[in-house]
Amino acid sequence: MAAKERASRPQEPPRLRADAQRNRLKLVEVAAEAFAEHGADASLEQIARQAGVGIGTLYRHFPTREHLVEVVYRRELELLATAARELMAEKAADIALEEWMHRFVSYMAAKRGMASSLKLLLTSNSALFKDGSTLLNTTFDKLLRAAIEAGSVKGDIETSDVLYTLFGIYSIPDTSDWRERAHRIVRLIMDGLRLQPDD
Repeated sequence: MAAKERASRPQEPPRLRADAQRNRLKLVEVAAEAFAEHGADASLEQIARQAGVGIGTLYRHFPTREHLVEVVYRRELELLATAARELMAEKAADIALEEWMHRFVSYMAAKRGMASSLKLLLTSNSALFKDGSTLLNTTFDKLLRAAIEAGSVKGDIETSDVLYTLFGIYSIPDTSDWRERAHRIVRLIMDGLRLQPDD
């Protein structure tokens, strides 16, 4: 019986060798930068070259562009969650909140660059976006609540209201000053959130 139970369990994917794991991580890192900089048309050959591997290695790890986009998207979300924990541990609550929102701009840049591929993924993997939305909401809510409890931002702010405003960055026209404008919007949002001396 025990043997039958073991046989029925799904096989875990084989663990990558250390060098293969390094190659995979480097490819994802380079791809995130490439998608943010060049959008959906970023060359996979160039991504492989910048990561120091051949195109065959890229395709062994990521059989399709959409597969690579999905992994990059998950990575960007995980980086935001990790950044929130680190900022909350190291910075004053309002500073942590503001710095996280500036990092959110980089996430939005990568997401804009992957937009066409993400649309394809949405039809086949809606759970990916549901999980991502939940993670973003939970992460930002912790940052905002900490700043409210510290008395550095207004107490009548809803997490979803600020996130909706942040996501408005996505609609900024794709011009050379996109990032500068996005960071100015973050500063405007933070100015609106902070408690003033006469509040």
